[in-house]
Amino acid sequence: MNQTRFRPAARRAIFALAPLALLTAATPPLFSPSPGQIVEEAPAEHWKAIAASDLLLMELAPDAAGKPRKVVIQLMPAPFSTGWTENIRKLAAAKWWDGTAIVRVQDNYVVQWGDPDAEDEAKARPLPGGIAQVPESGYVVGLDAFAAAVEAGASSDDSAGAAMAAAEEASRADQPNPWAGPDTYAKTLDFYRGWPIAGNDDGVWPVHCYGMVGVGRNLSPDTGSGAELYTVIGHAPRHLDRNIALVGRVVEGIEHLSSLPRGTGELGFYETAPERTVIRSVQLAADLPETARPRLEYLASDSESFVRYARARANRQDAFFNIPAGGADICNIPVPIRKITQ
Repeated sequence: MNQTRFRPAARRAIFALAPLALLTAATPPLFSPSPGQIVEEAPAEHWKAIAASDLLLMELAPDAAGKPRKVVIQLMPAPFSTGWTENIRKLAAAKWWDGTAIVRVQDNYVVQWGDPDAEDEAKARPLPGGIAQVPESGYVVGLDAFAAAVEAGASSDDSAGAAMAAAEEASRADQPNPWAGPDTYAKTLDFYRGWPIAGNDDGVWPVHCYGMVGVGRNLSPDTGSGAELYTVIGHAPRHLDRNIALVGRVVEGIEHLSSLPRGTGELGFYETAPERTVIRSVQLAADLPETARPRLEYLASDSESFVRYARARANRQDAFFNIPAGGADICNIPVPIRKITQ
């Protein structure tokens, strides 16, 4: 939910978004630019760099042909899931995941990784010191806390960010945003600092879209430490929202996880060690030499380019499409991410 829309009236404006069906009242002209074209043409100031301190690098054992397999995960920003993301930083610093494995691949659902012996107290890998137990209340951010985070982000924006926000306000003056709703799982939907989120009268939470990374747990009141992680590789399992912690998303290398053989055991767990893919290392990009760090940026969700891109996803009228959909699920508006080439 962007920094301008939720300033003084954060708790009211979150519920005042227009129905998705209204998009059809502002049908774009035939052969409008495709979403990809809009992204390609987005000016440099509409892109924001992802800090190295927010990037987690996971190196898997090479594939059968000997090719390396690297996965890059962006950790979620505050105020969401902060207890778990701090645990994950500590686990990475301790090299806790080095030598663990992919333990589960369930078709059209998730890939999960961690200690294969986690359920055996005698063999389980001990967690490093300082790992917090996060309460279930951490799944949802209260409206006051979210409004404070929005205010803090808005006050720290530079003039370029303010100009982008003003451009967005002008661009949507006569058209509602395509992610505005209605939605089966929440009262309202939006993007916050490039992340899909949902909300209701009680609070705001991140959304389970393809590629999102969450924390494995046992039955309530257990919430997981962050040592067991999963990523979504199928249709968005939105029923998990508010029931489990989301801590990030895969921003590079998802193909190395989604293409793995499906597990033969219950819920897609691998039944034997040879089926598993070994994790060679997991580390924060900030702990690498600067020349070895991945350099990525995302299309800012408070930019005019992003709003145009989202509307194009909802009403595609580039040459291939005969009939525009007239709407888009928030998970069908993936935030564009690209490598920094300069």
